[in-house]
Amino acid sequence: MARLIYSVIASLDGYIADRDGRFDWAEPDPEVHGFINDLERPIGTYLYGRRMYEVMTGWETDPSLAADSPVMADFAALWQAADKIVYSGTLAAVTTARTRIERTFDPAAVRALKERAEADLAIGGPELAAHAIDAGLVDEYHVFVVPTAVGGGKPAFQGRRRLDLALQEEHRFPGGTLYLRYCPRG
Repeated sequence: MARLIYSVIASLDGYIADRDGRFDWAEPDPEVHGFINDLERPIGTYLYGRRMYEVMTGWETDPSLAADSPVMADFAALWQAADKIVYSGTLAAVTTARTRIERTFDPAAVRALKERAEADLAIGGPELAAHAIDAGLVDEYHVFVVPTAVGGGKPAFQGRRRLDLALQEEHRFPGGTLYLRYCPRG
């Protein structure tokens, strides 16, 4: 069975975006980005909410991103090679290849997708991830903690259930970012 991974870059105080919706402070440096690329290689399908999908589409629709550096080109290639499912009741059409829209998040359908998938799945965006977390579908949490406190904004974890996690791996980067990989306890 494939794993469902929630990967998130968060501020030290637990936010993915500040009060103004900005997340420029979370842009990974080349070393962190290369590490992220290696984590993304086994991903065959991304699950996104509408807003996260719209942020990520640039990896296919804006060639200047990939032209910026070899590590950015690598990520663009990885992202474009994967399937994408966008959960949205309002998005009329997708703008990227290998992408489909689902109108509602159905935990049973995601569980079935995990069972038949040949590659791991990643879920992006805290609101959509909350649905998967609440349904007990997330197998791993990849958390990148950036050494910045933003004082409020969009929290990285929005689920309604308590999470008891076991630390599986950690990595410290010279710039102060910390990678933490967790699995649910029990």
